[in-house]
Amino acid sequence: MNKSRSAVHLVRIKKTHGQKVYTSVLLRHSIREGKNVRSETLANLSCLPEETVNLIELSLKGVPLGRLDQDLACVRSLPHGHVAAVVGTMRASGLSALLGARRTRERDLQEALIAHRLVSPGSKLSLSRALSPETATSTLGEVLGVAGATEDELYEAMDALLARQTKIETALAQKHLQDGTLVLYDVSSSYYTGEHCDLARYGHNRDGKKRFPQIVYGLLCASDGCPVAVEVFEGNTADPNTLATQVQKLRERFGLQRIVLVTDRGILTQVQIDKVREIPGFDWITALRSPLIAKLRDQGAIQASLFDTKHLAEITSPDYPGERLIVCRNPVLADRRAWKREELLAATEKNLQRVVEAVQRPKNPLRGKDKIALRVGKMIDKHHVGKHFDLTFEDDSFSFRRNEGKIREEAALDGLYVIRTSLEKEILGAEKTVGAYKALSQVERAFRSLKTVDLEIRPIYHRLSDRVKSHVFLCMLAYYVEWTMKQKLAPLLFAEEDREGAEQEREDIVSPAMPSKATRKKAGSHRTEEGLPVQTFGGLLEDLGTLVKNVMQAGKDETARFTMLTASTPLQQKALELLGAGPNL
Repeated sequence: MNKSRSAVHLVRIKKTHGQKVYTSVLLRHSIREGKNVRSETLANLSCLPEETVNLIELSLKGVPLGRLDQDLACVRSLPHGHVAAVVGTMRASGLSALLGARRTRERDLQEALIAHRLVSPGSKLSLSRALSPETATSTLGEVLGVAGATEDELYEAMDALLARQTKIETALAQKHLQDGTLVLYDVSSSYYTGEHCDLARYGHNRDGKKRFPQIVYGLLCASDGCPVAVEVFEGNTADPNTLATQVQKLRERFGLQRIVLVTDRGILTQVQIDKVREIPGFDWITALRSPLIAKLRDQGAIQASLFDTKHLAEITSPDYPGERLIVCRNPVLADRRAWKREELLAATEKNLQRVVEAVQRPKNPLRGKDKIALRVGKMIDKHHVGKHFDLTFEDDSFSFRRNEGKIREEAALDGLYVIRTSLEKEILGAEKTVGAYKALSQVERAFRSLKTVDLEIRPIYHRLSDRVKSHVFLCMLAYYVEWTMKQKLAPLLFAEEDREGAEQEREDIVSPAMPSKATRKKAGSHRTEEGLPVQTFGGLLEDLGTLVKNVMQAGKDETARFTMLTASTPLQQKALELLGAGPNL
């Protein structure tokens, strides 16, 4: 009589569909009865990680794996949750597909470059170290399959990214811009700390680093603040001189026939307006500079009675034919500027009084008009209010007093600003026009994020101009990912999530923005409706980084390793759920 024998084993079945190969892992029970073998499938293990499948296979073969309560060791732990969130957002938003239609090592490296700006901003050298298996600081290299990538490979990926900038920006414009939509544009600069670059020039340094040269860059955004395109200019390029290339980009590259450009008063000057006025389908919204506002006031076009019932009013002036002027007065801003002016005047008086005391002291007094004037010159405009003082110099005396007339003239303009537009009232009303101009604050927010808060575009060490351009471009793409994440994570952040409710809380468009009732409640309790802690964006990313991927080993056999994620907290689960990104990338 033949005895039956049975065994449980793993079977890997490969199937080819087109160019893709799919592998199924089945747990089977085989029974031999004489010469016949009968098999039945106990389970499909295809969804398990490869490390777990290997561990099961070793166990079925009788390899001792040690006792879990004594011999299971954690070999390595790497932060993973923030990587899963950023990379998952890149893929869900379609940015990964814009980098390349199919997955290649070059695309993976570009994704790593962009994700690194969010996960742990640093140089390309620091990224190559972070991707090294020996010195990895996160699972970024493992998730994107670029572990061990060299610095040279990263620079080559940067060069390839710059070569695709035009196509990527065009695709973003097609997704976020439509004909007739508002386009936000502003300019900023960053100081340059490398040895040499053709783009680095000395100019108006916004960073307060006057001994460093700088680069200038202009950022185009959709009306909701979503970044679409960025362009780098030489550091001594005046803001208005950056406009022509942006208009050409919008019309020719992006194919927009109807454009409403919203930009700052320092960019769209009268000279630039004269140039763009004749472009068909091109309209703009900007503001007037203070001297021009003062001129309107002196002409009698701006009077206090305009604001008896509302904080804004439309006026006309022969100096601006075919244009609309919307005068706004923000009482909160007026009070703030008056308080600030008084504070600066008092500080300047204190400095000037020191010079008076130096002239009047009995021992070694300060003498001579030239010496006294030199001492005063070092102090008078330190707080930028020197124009409000009358100074009297003698060889043995010095006195000063406030020029109350000039102070009253400036105070009359406190809280006033004038919006200037070519749009007709039927197309965009006064309040919406003011709101469109105030939307420029979103571009300023982007610059703050790029420079200091999250992405740290500075310091810039690259020598080659193209590398500097590529660095700025990948920082913009990183901000695109950040902007997308902030929109989805709004319920967990100190951010407005009820726009309509916020508008209802606001007295009018000129008044400062007010948070909605739900946002005020969230900010006051530091808890969401679900009881989860409210975070800043950076704090939430840091919290996600505590979701760790552990490499476990049973016994002393290095082949018996598998990975295991730490349990997600409710906050981490909710964040990944909102982003549409799971921890198992």
